[in-house]
Amino acid sequence: MTSCVAKEPIKKIAIFGGTHGNELTGVFLVTHWLRNGTEVHRAGLDVKPFITNPRAVEKCTRYIDCDLNRVFDLENLSKEMSEDLPYEVRRAQEINHLFGPKNSDDAYDLVFDLHNTTSNMGCTLILEDSRNDFLIQMFHYIKTCMAPLPCSVYLIEHPSLKY
Repeated sequence: MTSCVAKEPIKKIAIFGGTHGNELTGVFLVTHWLRNGTEVHRAGLDVKPFITNPRAVEKCTRYIDCDLNRVFDLENLSKEMSEDLPYEVRRAQEINHLFGPKNSDDAYDLVFDLHNTTSNMGCTLILEDSRNDFLIQMFHYIKTCMAPLPCSVYLIEHPSLKY
């Protein structure tokens, strides 16, 4: 059995809202926390609320050129920055620079990407790795804090898909 204790302490957390500009719950929460971060502030932690796709938020549309969630792969992140790139690819590179680079020692320890849907899912946490003890414990903590309200955990575990 593996330990449930993180190898290194969590020091930097990002909270993203507006990855899809028409998903307004995350936009509302991040905007609220940018104005008054006392709800998310914790001693010893750097918590950074951040609007990820401001142009799409402004237009209240899912995206401008392409889905921001689908361009955080190494191929797009390593492209040379130019005005010819789709807006969301350039934005992914900016976000990777601010909160990464991905898989580096400077990267944020944890990113919460807040989404909502028109489906009647209630509170749902999406887990991509059932072997990550830290995430399992964090999800358990969130579910406990939400009680008695339901909070489902949806496992999406696929070896070649990483968002």
